[in-house]
Amino acid sequence: MSEGKDCGGRDALSNGIKKHRTSLPSPMFSRNDFSIWSILRKCIGMELSKITMPVIFNEPLSFLQRLTEYMEHTYLIHKASSFSDPVERMQCVAAFAVSAVASQWERTGKPFNPLLGETYELVRDDLGFRLISEQVSHHPPISAFHAEGLNNDFIFHGSIYPKLKFWGKSVEAEPKGTITLELLEYNEAYTWTNPTCCVHNIIVGKLWIEQYGNVEITNHKTGDKCVLNFKPCGLFGKELHKVEGYIQDKSKKKLCALYGKWTECLYSVDPATFDAYKKNDKKNTEEKKNSKQMSSSEESDEMPMPDSESVFVIPGSVLLWRIAPRPPNSAQMYNFTSFAMVLNEVDKEMENLIPKTDCRLRPDIRAMENGEIDQASEEKKRLEEKQRAARKNRSKSEEDWKTRWFHQGPNPYNGAQDWIYSGSYWDRNYFNLPDIY
Repeated sequence: MSEGKDCGGRDALSNGIKKHRTSLPSPMFSRNDFSIWSILRKCIGMELSKITMPVIFNEPLSFLQRLTEYMEHTYLIHKASSFSDPVERMQCVAAFAVSAVASQWERTGKPFNPLLGETYELVRDDLGFRLISEQVSHHPPISAFHAEGLNNDFIFHGSIYPKLKFWGKSVEAEPKGTITLELLEYNEAYTWTNPTCCVHNIIVGKLWIEQYGNVEITNHKTGDKCVLNFKPCGLFGKELHKVEGYIQDKSKKKLCALYGKWTECLYSVDPATFDAYKKNDKKNTEEKKNSKQMSSSEESDEMPMPDSESVFVIPGSVLLWRIAPRPPNSAQMYNFTSFAMVLNEVDKEMENLIPKTDCRLRPDIRAMENGEIDQASEEKKRLEEKQRAARKNRSKSEEDWKTRWFHQGPNPYNGAQDWIYSGSYWDRNYFNLPDIY
């Protein structure tokens, strides 16, 4: 670092913090001239990982880079480590789990499917972590990642197997796979799975996204659990984006209530105060309902407008997390956050450092980012054909694909099937890597 360089091989400023780009080389294309229906009408109820989609529906990031967006709010992990009280630590971990899906808000572009053997690394000295990910399986598609704190304070890892289904008007993505966070100072491990994400109005109308389902975070040392309910928006959009739940001890005693919106913020409050507020809110809602004639017609797919743009803060609440504002050019840049904007950034020095399997070197994503949509389409097709040919050759020689940086094994805390980091990536010894691009 004294040389003005950091361990990610990038130029640093004199104060030691790298200045990152604030926009993409080219704004996004309009999708208005393309009919997604002509592709998707044959696919109702099918799993979408087997369908080839035109590049126009993508955003210029690989799914491995999209996964890295879990790390945008890494400060919440550092904050968790600073608390001696396990309930306060769990509050920060819960806020981190909610913040990890916040970048998906209004992100309706599809990330590129990673090629088998594709990797991605990110070193962020300013945020205090480094991460490596690898596409470890193609059918089913599985992406494994491993991040560690630069001060050896945490390890964050997991493997995600996104099951995508098309239901006529919407696409549902169920992110199967376990996520694990280890706080090393406390010898504590937390595991959870992400909520289901759904993109509505695939055929006509404005695309909009909701997350729903229960997320259960377990502290395997204390037995405490945090059960968060990501609410489906419901009729009239009253519940749109809402998240609420409780932290409870192993005898299921409520220790604390959490509430907020995954697109905005998360608060904690005393459970008795929260329950009293909920009871009162329910009473008011029922009175409103009785005074209105409810329509029994089929629920609309149009994006419902929430009752208010922000969360009602219950007196006595503590703010755990608030989303960072998006950059002013975000709408022209695939609705990227400032963090997402830099994920595909590459300079000459980094290019000499990263392995040839890194997403930044992938030609179809690079072409799309540069606004060369026809070239992106041709390169995407070429890479998919190259991957198919390589798979055919392996089946002829009965040779199995070997992953490089991860191996399959049970999760050490909940026993679920997982992919564990094998180590040695950061030694920068990249021999015998597959030629995937």
